[in-house]
Amino acid sequence: MSQEFENQFNALVSKAAELLTGDGSSEMTEKIKIWAVYQHLHKAMPALTNHWNGSHPDAKTQVRAIFEEIRDLNEKQKASRGKPE
Repeated sequence: MSQEFENQFNALVSKAAELLTGDGSSEMTEKIKIWAVYQHLHKAMPALTNHWNGSHPDAKTQVRAIFEEIRDLNEKQKASRGKPE
């Protein structure tokens, strides 16, 4: 992959993070990447994620915390815009 593509894609994810959570920082961008990949894998290959969850309970807890953080920030973001949930 080219550096230009990586920069453009990271800008896309950063904007998505900002729109979802109100935070476009590099840390939140990485959390959004984890959230999106895990969410996709869980829907596309549930047996794989179930196996991984059983094999890595501490990591599963971290993923869960990321999901909850993003959900909570998204709810606050929606409320600040005055949109109904």
